[in-house]
Amino acid sequence: MKRQFQLCIEWLLTKQGDKMKQQLLKILEQFKNKKILVVGDIMLDKYIWGDVSRISPEAPVQVVHVMKETYAPGGASNVASNISALNSKAFMAGIVGNDEARKILLGELKNMGINTEGIFTENDKPTIQKVRIIGKSQQLLRVDYEKKEHIHKGIEQSMISFFEKTIKNVDVVVISDYAKGVITQNICESLIKISKENNKPIIVDPKPKHRDLYSNVTLITPNNAEASEMTGIEDGDDAVIEMGNKLIKYLNTNILITKGEKGMSLFEKNGSVTHIPAKAKEVYSLIGAGDTVVAVLALAIASGADLKEAATLSNIAAGIKVGKIGTASVSIEEIKAGIEEL
Repeated sequence: MKRQFQLCIEWLLTKQGDKMKQQLLKILEQFKNKKILVVGDIMLDKYIWGDVSRISPEAPVQVVHVMKETYAPGGASNVASNISALNSKAFMAGIVGNDEARKILLGELKNMGINTEGIFTENDKPTIQKVRIIGKSQQLLRVDYEKKEHIHKGIEQSMISFFEKTIKNVDVVVISDYAKGVITQNICESLIKISKENNKPIIVDPKPKHRDLYSNVTLITPNNAEASEMTGIEDGDDAVIEMGNKLIKYLNTNILITKGEKGMSLFEKNGSVTHIPAKAKEVYSLIGAGDTVVAVLALAIASGADLKEAATLSNIAAGIKVGKIGTASVSIEEIKAGIEEL
């Protein structure tokens, strides 16, 4: 009798799992042609790929024989790139400098079909650029070009006017905050106000220093370290519940804490807490994993998913992303395969 009861439980769990898979696949099918407004710190990622076979005679450093150079949208524009790769439309808002990197970055975004009308030029700031030197698939060095000062008031007003013009044409708003000068108090308050007036969900990939700007949005996605800094609670396995509950109470928003190889923990304002384990995979690069999570969350919510379903899909996508080098995007077919493996 006990064995029969156990078989019934296993059968029920299998049926529930099949039902969940079908629901996730149904949501994924709705991604096509969804429209997401992404606002934040735009960057150009440059990769210098080479071979390493000797140490320099000038200093105890490796010599990289350069084989090729490639470019990809980074920072907030990597969120837009992920959205585009998932058969959807991204509207990008942010700033670039008046330089060669600007031309390369805008060219990359336009080639992906990303709307760049919300990107404005600041003459006294460079286009943020991250240059990574890769030798034999290992990152050896990163060089950054950036100025973190806040954008000018005139640019702020131009961006706010763009939000007002664009908001009715999008399904979800993403704030991708790298604390590089775009997400000011005025930008954040105006965007949240405009989004709420038009009933558009808002997802924030936060920076702890701007915590107080994010009150009353739909969902915030800090990682463990960011949640710890935002709450003043020391990071640890047992601390995530306390951190999640404190952030909900303080900011009046749903919270998704990403925990790397330990998965995610979703805290909803209704009191529900859901822990989503990560599927074990070999990690090649963490670059851009958070951008992938936010992009999939936005598209899932735009496609009618509840927060648990959206978090599950983003967890699958993150697991695929970390198995790739650099800011390579995840495809619909890869996420489908990930759902089938659940």
